[in-house]
Amino acid sequence: MSPRSTRTSPELARLRTEIDELDRRIVQLVNERAELVRAVGHEKAAIGRRAIRDRDREREVLLRVSIANAGPTPQSDLLAIYRRLIASARALELRERERLRQDEADEPEPPGA
Repeated sequence: MSPRSTRTSPELARLRTEIDELDRRIVQLVNERAELVRAVGHEKAAIGRRAIRDRDREREVLLRVSIANAGPTPQSDLLAIYRRLIASARALELRERERLRQDEADEPEPPGA
């Protein structure tokens, strides 16, 4: 490592601490979103919706994100992040449905059934 890359300052340390705090909040928010995704998946199953992917809803989310972005994050970068979040949400919903199906298959039949 070069001497330049090890230089620091109180301001640099403070800024990095703020970033670390934001990262913790972002992780918390991503996990809160994932919990809501699970609830949406349960509700879809309860009302008989078989499809996990809802392209119209995904477009809505991406449009809202685009409108909300005032920068400095480039639109393309933000949309890439959200596309990944949406893909992760679909995968989570699929795993949750598979788990629920397996739980139902593992339930013993009631006596006399």
